[in-house]
Amino acid sequence: MTDQNPVCRRLVGRTAVVTGAGSGIGLATARRFASEGADVVCADIDDTAGKAAADEVGGTYVKVDVTDPEQVEALFRTAFDTYGSVDVAFNNAGISPPDDDSILTTGLEAWKRVQEVNLTSVYLCCKAALPYMRRQGRGSIINTASFVAVMGAATSQISYTASKGGVLAMSRELGVQFAREGIRVNALCPGPVNTPLLRELFAKDPERAARRLVHIPLGRFAEAEEIAAAVAFLASDDSSFITGSEFLVDGGIAGAYVTPV
Repeated sequence: MTDQNPVCRRLVGRTAVVTGAGSGIGLATARRFASEGADVVCADIDDTAGKAAADEVGGTYVKVDVTDPEQVEALFRTAFDTYGSVDVAFNNAGISPPDDDSILTTGLEAWKRVQEVNLTSVYLCCKAALPYMRRQGRGSIINTASFVAVMGAATSQISYTASKGGVLAMSRELGVQFAREGIRVNALCPGPVNTPLLRELFAKDPERAARRLVHIPLGRFAEAEEIAAAVAFLASDDSSFITGSEFLVDGGIAGAYVTPV
């Protein structure tokens, strides 16, 4: 897995921080970054998964609660102290709990918890990464939003959707604000991805999965490695003229009206 694209070596000599690196998109991206030559700092709240990811990619593990400002600052300080730079920040950690549902049934505590993990954490990570990048005069920040940030769904997860809309708006603003300092900020907007989080959600409710699948023109969920490839592109100089964007990797969902049968 770590050598999935050995020809591409776009991140040699760069330090990349990945939150939520223990599983799903974060793990696939840590592998992809390492395969492209980056020094990878794997951040997670799960010691077992986070350490395993770091060991696999030859990187550094840092345990982080991404809602804690001091822990987030320590994460980026560790990246800099260990490798000498902070070149890429993939702010990816997030949750999608079952008690986040329709606005009619979602309680305030569930709302707040999702906002803290999905949106406030991205704010904290950007705030911590930017001073290093400003001193260097370069950097790429990729924040995980979602295709639900650009369209509505009747099968709502209200706080998740709102949090991802916030990530998209914040990424756009930061991309504009810091563009002339050599720092690019983009919002990655994946469609549904075949990750443990999604599989668990849909295993409990197969009808929910089927209802979503019919709206994807490509007819399937994404694999985490496909999203990681997009992150690696945004992290690299191949995307040097892309900033403040909503980078859709959604199998055509946002462009669809009627899908093929």
